[in-house]
Amino acid sequence: MDRRTDERLYITPHPKKDENAYKWNWNTPLIISPHSNTRLFYAAEKLFQSDDRGDSWIIISPDLTQKIDRNKLEVMGRIWSVDSVAKNKSTSMYGSLIGISESPLQQGLIMVGSDDGVISTTANGGKDWKSIKSFPKVPDMSYVSDVLFSSHDKNVAYATIDNHKRGDYKPYVLKSTNQGKSWKQITNNLPKRGSTHTIVEDHVNPNLLFVGTEFGLFFTQNGGKNWSKFSSLPTTPIRDLEIQRRESDLVVASFGRGVYILDDYSPLRTKTSTLNKAEATLFPVKDTWIYIEGDRIDDREKGSSGSGYFTAKNPPLGVTFSYYLKDDYKTLKKQRRAKEIKREKDSADTPYPSWDVLRIEDNEQAPQVYFEIKDSNKKIVSRVSASSKKGFHRTQWDMRLPAPNAVQLKQPDWIPYWVYAPMGPLATPGIYTATLFKRQSGRLTALGKAQSFKLKVLKNSPEITNDPQAVQDFHLKLTKLQRTIEGVEGKLGEINNSVAHLYKALKLTVSVDESLRSDLDSIRERLIQFKVKLHGDSTISSRAESVPWSVSRRVGNLFGSSIESQSDVPQGFKDSYEIAKTEVSILVKDLKIVYADLKTFEKIIEDKGAPWTPGRLPNWED
Repeated sequence: MDRRTDERLYITPHPKKDENAYKWNWNTPLIISPHSNTRLFYAAEKLFQSDDRGDSWIIISPDLTQKIDRNKLEVMGRIWSVDSVAKNKSTSMYGSLIGISESPLQQGLIMVGSDDGVISTTANGGKDWKSIKSFPKVPDMSYVSDVLFSSHDKNVAYATIDNHKRGDYKPYVLKSTNQGKSWKQITNNLPKRGSTHTIVEDHVNPNLLFVGTEFGLFFTQNGGKNWSKFSSLPTTPIRDLEIQRRESDLVVASFGRGVYILDDYSPLRTKTSTLNKAEATLFPVKDTWIYIEGDRIDDREKGSSGSGYFTAKNPPLGVTFSYYLKDDYKTLKKQRRAKEIKREKDSADTPYPSWDVLRIEDNEQAPQVYFEIKDSNKKIVSRVSASSKKGFHRTQWDMRLPAPNAVQLKQPDWIPYWVYAPMGPLATPGIYTATLFKRQSGRLTALGKAQSFKLKVLKNSPEITNDPQAVQDFHLKLTKLQRTIEGVEGKLGEINNSVAHLYKALKLTVSVDESLRSDLDSIRERLIQFKVKLHGDSTISSRAESVPWSVSRRVGNLFGSSIESQSDVPQGFKDSYEIAKTEVSILVKDLKIVYADLKTFEKIIEDKGAPWTPGRLPNWED
């Protein structure tokens, strides 16, 4: 297929004159040689080779199957008539090759597996073949679902076998150390029910293998002695696996549930037994390109196209930190309960804790785990929260400095798609260090070994600045302005809330002279004028008429327009910043004056014995 034009050209080999049609299986294997990107291998009952991307083919093997007449095989305990309903319909031809592998270490060392239980090998590109039909503890004539030569040792090969068509759902995973001359089982603790479909080997660690079965994906870190299941995948048939070597990504093809990608599985190269020798392990951190995600479709992943346009989610943007914790970090209460549960199971007494112990438990803060990121000058640029649970974890740093947004203890239940998550300026290219910390029982402890990594410029546009530090400096100025505006807005809300309560307190306090109300009215009027400076004249703008830009609109526009760009700062932005800086200075000064007058007013009514209102500290004199 030509991806530029979407034109398709079918390159399947054609039979020669008077030759029978080839026996292509539904799962006909096709591979590209690891030694030449123009060489293809394709298999029916024979193996075909093309050195020109399928323009022409040569046959490099005889029929490598057992050449069994399927009409003489028993089905459901008997041989069936030629006139049986749907005889040989809706099924593949029998006697076909299913798996192909060429050793990446030796050109011409090729292995194939058939649907009738034969594994054949050639060491000279097909001139001579050796076949084996019997394997330890595997029923004869079983379907060889996959074969694989090791990328570490040319003598090592793997095979998976599937015998479910005969009602046998056992897994069969085999290993050869002599180029397929003999085999041994490495199935071991794989579940007894779950046919095996495919196998791949890590290109760095020869003991790290992945196997796709009828009921999920498994891996081993010790060459097949023990297998573990990936719990995060659906329990569905995994029919094919491929490794993207540059990124160490595992591509997983399921039957009926789509394609999955396990991003950067490199932490699995370290055995769990090794990891458990340390309290925590932070794995090496990949160097990361700095970029800003695009939004080509209506500011959303799928725009307005609904479910008809399917896309898988991209990996989270930023630097990925992978780490392993040997144990959960538990509160004192959870530690106590774990001990009590064990005693309860042993029918032992569970002593009642003292009040002091319970008081400490009640007031304890939950343990926290987080990453601290420093630049090359050892300045902290960010902290990233992380899980404190036992096992493997991943979290991301978005490559940004802290956002200027006001602190929120509770996130809204729903956020419109056009509202972006809080973000600060982009970090500049350079070397950074990530350290894992835990805070438990009031103590802060560094965990594991710190890891260094680089942030790199993805110079994919001439518009990207050549002076990222200058751009960040300007963004930091805007961040400071935006932080101030956020604070002013928050404080204005607090003051307005206090004023509303004070009006009611005036009514309830009989000792207060009514003349004090005019003082409160004056504060309220100044707050109204202050709001106009901050947010604009809503009396006019709410009626769809133009008004001068408010301070918050100018700052918000500057910040929002700049923070999502790596371009040089336009002169217009610099000029607008100078205006905003002056206006914000006046705004903060005015707010401090109003706030001081409010505090004076609150002291007066406190002395008059008014009911408490938000923002006041009550006096007490006996």
